[in-house]
Amino acid sequence: MDTTELSGNWNEKKGKLKQKFATLTDDDLLLVEGKKEEMLGRLQVKLGKTKEELHKLIEEL
Repeated sequence: MDTTELSGNWNEKKGKLKQKFATLTDDDLLLVEGKKEEMLGRLQVKLGKTKEELHKLIEEL
């Protein structure tokens, strides 16, 4: 999953993630070009998931 692929429908995925994990904020899910890894790191810490688990979770949305 690259940044272009992720950003294409990110708003939809972001909404679904916020529904599934009520503790997530817009700041947690802020996807800035070149900072995808930083965002994934924030999600790893907040949700207690591995990078692989996050990729799978996002792809399944």
